[in-house]
Amino acid sequence: MTAHRTSSRSPARTPLSGLSGLSGLSGLSGALPRRGLLALGAAAALAPALSACGGSAQPKSRAIADGVPEKLRFAVIGSGKTGVPAALRYRLNGLDLGKELGGTTVTWPAGFTASLPVMEAFSSGSVDFSFATATAVAYAVGGGVPIVPLAAYPLPGDEVEILVPKDSPIRGASDLKGKRVADQKGTTGTYSLIKYLETAGLRLDDIEYVNLPAADAESAFANGKVDAWISWQPAIGLARARHKARSLPKVKTYDYSFYVASESFAKEYPEAVAKAVRVVRDAQRAINADPAKSVAFFDKIGGFGSQSLEREVYLELTRDKRLSDSPADALAPVDRAAVESTQDLADNFQALGVYPSKIDVAGFLRDSRFDSIRKTVAAELAT
Repeated sequence: MTAHRTSSRSPARTPLSGLSGLSGLSGLSGALPRRGLLALGAAAALAPALSACGGSAQPKSRAIADGVPEKLRFAVIGSGKTGVPAALRYRLNGLDLGKELGGTTVTWPAGFTASLPVMEAFSSGSVDFSFATATAVAYAVGGGVPIVPLAAYPLPGDEVEILVPKDSPIRGASDLKGKRVADQKGTTGTYSLIKYLETAGLRLDDIEYVNLPAADAESAFANGKVDAWISWQPAIGLARARHKARSLPKVKTYDYSFYVASESFAKEYPEAVAKAVRVVRDAQRAINADPAKSVAFFDKIGGFGSQSLEREVYLELTRDKRLSDSPADALAPVDRAAVESTQDLADNFQALGVYPSKIDVAGFLRDSRFDSIRKTVAAELAT
């Protein structure tokens, strides 16, 4: 089951070493967003692993019973003190992933700033299961990373915001023409910005595009070095509150997010990865069912440090279901909408030069090799 760009059995890889102008992700302490994927250092480090991953095999996890792996390595992106990983690792409402899998020991490989480094970890065989953005999936497909798409969900339609100073004359998409707009290139923000500009008949070439990671973008915005800044929750919501900024109207989020497993693990333990997807869904349902209790739980395990404003903003976003995890309560097998949206994202990024060549994400996501696991996941999610 070697990952590939087309629906043929022969893998075709797109080298990533040619990527340029990609900035790193800086997020909130304890509530690090997981959408910024394109750290230049990570991309450079990932390139050789991607180019060789077709010949690498992940070590098999021993089984403790039929269909029950001895261990599952669940990648932790960010601090792991908020969201689904925190709910499962620290057992919110008694949730126990290992027990649900039949006695599996769950470990939590950490230190990942975003989804792209996790794709490298899949290549090296050091993780088995993870959240992945559409952007990360597209890069994985282009690079031949051995992953299996398990389930997907659309991001909240209002998760991304474009901030402008409170007294700015900018009122809508048409007013951005010629203005300095900060964005972390190649992320959900980029895709939303492209779509937003299109509503006024504009392209990225019509603005003064400033490629900056989140922390640098916020600093530039606060110091008046850019006219607008686009990013996602919770970073952008916290910045809006901190700087008393204003959000532009009708900005939408279009991306999907995925849960994926390593090829070897999914092949060996299809029922286990399907159950893991269902438990992720159940964990998010628990978070959404009682936002105040959940945020208090994350606070207790150090999710927000000493920042009361961050905790308050996170609670508001949890209540409004505007975080990237929020719609995971409706996790479902990868459907036509997820396929078409992710292909459109890949095509837009290829046209912009973010991807070096066209990537057939749709062919990968629809590949008949995954029919069996799709059915297994669908059956588990129906329970």
